[in-house]
Amino acid sequence: MTDLLANLALGFGVAFSPANLAFCTLGALVGTLIGVLPGVGPLATIAMLLPITFGLPPVGALIMLAGIYYGAQYGGSTTSILVNIPGEAASVVTTLDGHQMARQGRAGPALAISAIGSFFAGTVATVLVAALGAPLTSIALLFGPAEYFSLMVLGLIFAVVLAKGSVVKALAMILLGLMLSMVGSDIETGQSRMSFDIPEMADGIGFVTVAMGVFGFAEIMRNLEHTSSRDVVNAKLTGLMPTWPDLKACAPAIGRGTLLGSILGILPGGGAVIAAFAAYTFEKKVAKDPSRFGRGAIEGVAAPESANNAAAQTSFIPLLTLGIPPNAVMALMVGAMTIHGIVPGPQVMTKQPELFWGMIASMWLGNAMLVVINLPLVGVWVRLLRVPYRLLYPAIMMFCAIGVYSINNSPFDVIMTAAFGLVGYWLAKHDFEPAPMLLGFVLGPLMEENLRRAMLIARGDPSTFLTRPISAGLLAVATLLLIVALLPMIRQKRDEVFVED
Repeated sequence: MTDLLANLALGFGVAFSPANLAFCTLGALVGTLIGVLPGVGPLATIAMLLPITFGLPPVGALIMLAGIYYGAQYGGSTTSILVNIPGEAASVVTTLDGHQMARQGRAGPALAISAIGSFFAGTVATVLVAALGAPLTSIALLFGPAEYFSLMVLGLIFAVVLAKGSVVKALAMILLGLMLSMVGSDIETGQSRMSFDIPEMADGIGFVTVAMGVFGFAEIMRNLEHTSSRDVVNAKLTGLMPTWPDLKACAPAIGRGTLLGSILGILPGGGAVIAAFAAYTFEKKVAKDPSRFGRGAIEGVAAPESANNAAAQTSFIPLLTLGIPPNAVMALMVGAMTIHGIVPGPQVMTKQPELFWGMIASMWLGNAMLVVINLPLVGVWVRLLRVPYRLLYPAIMMFCAIGVYSINNSPFDVIMTAAFGLVGYWLAKHDFEPAPMLLGFVLGPLMEENLRRAMLIARGDPSTFLTRPISAGLLAVATLLLIVALLPMIRQKRDEVFVED
């Protein structure tokens, strides 16, 4: 306990430096803005801003990117509630009851409960990150190449089990991601693989290219299909604060959402989106009158908003302690750390304690700032939402293209991003979820490297993965999860969870 307090004191010392405080505020503001703008999620934004972080100090850069991530969880609720368009994927569930509340003239309480729930969940999750950091790091030091490979296999299986819809489609997406990660040069021999003699593909496909195409461009194309009512945005917002009965009704939902989100954020492949869906479904199950949901139940806003914010924070745990990104946004954080010469994993806490604890302290500060930013500035965000989409979407597309081009000054990257945008749009129309593909794409090179190292150490004997106890245990859990996911009865139940009445 004394060590934890000393470490947190170190972290707050780092976070309270004027430069880091400025980066934290900037990240929270940009994150909220990105959450508010329909069609641009935290993934595309962090991808766009990666080149900017080249010239920043490592701690400041990561604090800013983290602020963007959990700021977007807050901002996404504003568009969900006011115009029925989720600002980003984790806010999809908030549209169900949040927009109904807004139509009933209760947009103010919906927005306030969303901010209060997010702040509480963020605070609890930050304490969890601090408490679990040291024990998990000591466990991670026991891991060799075989254990890391098995852990990544388990992570990809989790992504399959937690992806909504068909298990077969989720498996196909992971395999596609792994295959895309192999394009370029062999990591040991330097031999060209699947690059089709195209010089620009000799170093492989850029992560930002895939991420921004499949998520940024594709999301904008999907949003262009939807027409939205702007009556709520054009009306004046009144009665911002929730009533005492509202707070009483929401308190248990916020607690349950925080707990569920904290657990699902740690699991690979889960993250904020799954947490929000799970929390909403759970609230419907425990409600005395489930028919209220979808018609303006305030618990239907409180639970998913708490869950997605808690998950956004706890997803840093596997990244900082094991060096494994549990979701697509954390994969981008791995990219940012690598740019700054930081190797994500158990060594971060011991070799760079200022970075580790500074980030954790900045999360709490960021959450406090977000409450201050969100509630008084609701009027500003509402005015922003009045910008016609015919102006908004082309501007977003242009900034995305500039962001991609600026990484390597390569027009080919912009063309590839546009191609992945079309692929992402096609996948979404045919119920393929792109998140497992991105996770496979990020973990592919790490898996290949650890597989080769493990086989070299074992002199080519594949049984090394089964004779080492930790590795065998992780593979056993992965196999069990896959069998459970493929059982038809459970699979049917799983599909029902994601279908709203």
